Amino acid sequence: MVTEPSTNTVTTFTSPVPVEADLLVATLSTEGEMVYQNEAWQNVFGPPSRPWTRLSDQEQGLAAQFTEQALNGKFVTAEVFLVRIPNWDQPLPVLLNFIPAQTPDANGVLRLKAVNITGEVLTEPTTWMTNQTERHRMETLGRMTMGIAHDFNNLLSGILGHTELLKRSGLKSVGPGGVEHLDTIEQAALDGASLVRKIQQYIRHERQTAFEPVNIGKIVQDSITLTKPYWYNEPRRQGISIDTSVDLREVPLINGSSSDLKDIFVNLILNAVQAMPHGGTISFRAEYTENQGVAVAVSDTGTGMTDRVRARIFEPLFTTKGKRGTGMGLAVCYGTVQEHDGEIDVETRLGFGTTFILRFPHLETTPVIETDSSEPDEGKSSRILIVDDEPMVRSVLTKLLSLKGHTVTEAASGAEALAICHNESFDLVFTDQGMPEMNGRILARKLRKMSPDLPIVLLTGDTEAGSPDSDVNLVLSKPFKLESLEMAIAELV
Repeated sequence: MVTEPSTNTVTTFTSPVPVEADLLVATLSTEGEMVYQNEAWQNVFGPPSRPWTRLSDQEQGLAAQFTEQALNGKFVTAEVFLVRIPNWDQPLPVLLNFIPAQTPDANGVLRLKAVNITGEVLTEPTTWMTNQTERHRMETLGRMTMGIAHDFNNLLSGILGHTELLKRSGLKSVGPGGVEHLDTIEQAALDGASLVRKIQQYIRHERQTAFEPVNIGKIVQDSITLTKPYWYNEPRRQGISIDTSVDLREVPLINGSSSDLKDIFVNLILNAVQAMPHGGTISFRAEYTENQGVAVAVSDTGTGMTDRVRARIFEPLFTTKGKRGTGMGLAVCYGTVQEHDGEIDVETRLGFGTTFILRFPHLETTPVIETDSSEPDEGKSSRILIVDDEPMVRSVLTKLLSLKGHTVTEAASGAEALAICHNESFDLVFTDQGMPEMNGRILARKLRKMSPDLPIVLLTGDTEAGSPDSDVNLVLSKPFKLESLEMAIAELV
């Protein structure tokens, strides 16, 4: 049984900003409706009929998201919201906890009875102004970045999807070297998606720890191809010639992150180009010895460095490029090499160029990677519903799945998807997570009530989308490739 929160004596706020130490309390029903708010809550958040209107549109969405998670039994704690109080210049920071109230039924299974939201004001009236304003700016910037990351993942989905469609069209229209160009575009989009994930992880203080066996020679070669416009096309447009010398002999695999390692070599290549304003050569050499492991050297014939500069190049914020440099490029490279249990050294001579030498431990045994060369059953057609508020994503998904003979129906919102499902049946649903009014999780729960056995796949560009549960069978990250979609269909249908 859920006990209604106590209505203890609450101090009435007489100052323009409610900053007393009273606990803010609200209770939600299992349907997500506010059924109780204490006086302190109402003083901060306003009238009971419109509990979130003093939050920005972005934070109203976050409140709805956290409420939904709590309704699914997840504890959401220590989330800071900025409440806009009437007649007050600065938003008021409030820390909220969304706590599911669950009790066991006769069989011992926990059942949700309500959601309690508790909160406290985090401000001090005499000292908070400057610090909280800066904090507000940083939190706003972080949330803007997360929103941009979501949109960017949708754009990358379109790039990857149309690239794959073009590659599967026979490549008659792309001309000589077209396959190489499309492969480069595809890899750049995948690297962009990896960069977006790292930004999301940084903002949430997450850390990617999963490494895999990688071919360092291929990573270097991909980096050379990716940066060709910088070391080949642009210099020649300015009448400068920069060439490359590549000696990437076969070396053992190492354990690492392809995207992080690629960032290192892209950075070293760009630095080499900037060090050769009159042209020159960038050399790449890979070799293996039992004592030193896998070593990769990147050399240029540029201006070189003084001993003083060489001693400081890996220091954060140190730069010799003036306003053009951030001083973080080589510092990040150094940190990434350390995360890979490697070493990075530099040899340089003023006027004669620079060589960066990276060493990594090799894998003791070369893993046997089993590959399944069989294609999914081309003859089996499924009826699939695509739900996404982005027209480009819907279009790409429809075209990719149609290539495999599936019958696809599109819906631009959760409400439209529910209306369609009332009249039609489907073998599987792909739904976006981040949609206005009704997100993918809420839609999945409603669809599950209509069709308990309907497979549902959640598509998301967010690292915090959660895991499969009783409503969602599978979670796929954006951007995605056709193989991932086909594997999902083969597994669930």
